[in-house]
Amino acid sequence: MNRLQAGDQAPQFTLQNQNDESVSLADLKGKKVLVYFYPKASTPGCTVQACALRDTKAELDALNVVILGISPDTPKKLTNFIDKQALNFTLLADEDHAICEAYGVWQLKKFMGRESMGVVRTSFLIDENGNIEHVFDKFKTKDHHEVVLDYLNSHS
Repeated sequence: MNRLQAGDQAPQFTLQNQNDESVSLADLKGKKVLVYFYPKASTPGCTVQACALRDTKAELDALNVVILGISPDTPKKLTNFIDKQALNFTLLADEDHAICEAYGVWQLKKFMGRESMGVVRTSFLIDENGNIEHVFDKFKTKDHHEVVLDYLNSHS
């Protein structure tokens, strides 16, 4: 499956958030949305990435960017992750990984000689009209937020 590219229409979705409430991408039209896909809540890399976004949320708010984190976790696991890390943005549960598949981030991964399907850590900046403005796929978890802010600051 090919991953989406800048210029593509972002696949629409409605998923349950950490409070088991429906959140739709369509409801955020008119704002930029950073949709970031991560493998699993409360794992070391995902925690580093989420906490860095938490700490830069004010800067992203000032740039009119909404953060949505998507993983195959349950809403309950997302609630625990948010509570434990004091996250200040919405996480969405894609338990059947249908949205991960729609965005092309559900792929065969190799880890320590074993292969399994999982989320390839990727972020999509969706513009005010629902189109993919930029794809972030080359970053380390600890500098993801910097890569996003650098892009936003140089393109605003």
